[in-house]
Amino acid sequence: MRLCVLGGDGIGPEVTAAALEVLQASGLEFTPEAAQIGFGAYEQTGQSFPDATAAAIERADAALLGAVTTPPGIKGYRSPILQMRQRFALYANLRPCLSLPHESCRPGIDLVIVRENTEGLYSGRERVEDGGDTAITERVITRAASERIVRFACERARGRLARKVTIVHKANVLRESDGLFRRVALEVAHGYPGLEVEELIVDACAMHLLKRPTDFDVIVTTNLFGDILSDEACMLVGGLGLACSANLGESAAVFEPVHGSAPDIAGQGKANPLAAIRSAALLLDHVGEAERAERVRAAVAGALEAGEVTPDLGGALDTAGATQAVVSRL
Repeated sequence: MRLCVLGGDGIGPEVTAAALEVLQASGLEFTPEAAQIGFGAYEQTGQSFPDATAAAIERADAALLGAVTTPPGIKGYRSPILQMRQRFALYANLRPCLSLPHESCRPGIDLVIVRENTEGLYSGRERVEDGGDTAITERVITRAASERIVRFACERARGRLARKVTIVHKANVLRESDGLFRRVALEVAHGYPGLEVEELIVDACAMHLLKRPTDFDVIVTTNLFGDILSDEACMLVGGLGLACSANLGESAAVFEPVHGSAPDIAGQGKANPLAAIRSAALLLDHVGEAERAERVRAAVAGALEAGEVTPDLGGALDTAGATQAVVSRL
């Protein structure tokens, strides 16, 4: 397979290298092609998401992303992740939250957050009025994108044991935008008679995620709500050092850890590679290598259970050591 490798900024290249090492140890045959993305790319080329990088993603069967820095306050700088998601219509952001054999994980959790990835408050439609004293961001919700993401979530739920979908919105306040999302979501979900369907206001969902996380199966919601809820949920199952994600579309797929670029520890061997490695397992699932994906997940679980992890998870290993703890189990 052809794999586009987007190391990015900060610890991104380190954790991406770790994920590549694990993919190689799994026996997967692939040809990597490195491409630039992020603030470093902007400093060198004037683009945070260069045209050459977009072309590399188009040539690839899948892409593996490390992390990027998106500093505030730089005029004209646009998030490369948002550009990438919109350019390739990576409409489904998939973030699994699964209990693992580690003291930082609450037991019995097996849920997936499905987040609409191309519109909402991240649509990029912003303006300034009143001489700079008023800033306006438009929240864009469309029937087409709502139908697409809810159908994706229902298809996922149909293949899972609990077969349950929770539709999350704020239609009691955002009556037009979330009102549309809610109506469309319920229409689509009710076309799947084998599923249990519930709906929750987003603030109630945030509360219930902490109170009864084992009751959730597949959560589907809009862009900003999904971003926040998935970060909350990952803290129940080990935190950002274990949180993996997929950005999926019809013509491209990009896999990345949820954490940021952490420039304060870049180059020091302190980065936890497990989130990037677990993202590589999602990549394996996507390209039809389910058996290899399960082996990678089992190797990560074995390293966690043995305490062969980085200090953020209570271990004493550096990035290379934590990577080898997984590789050795493969």
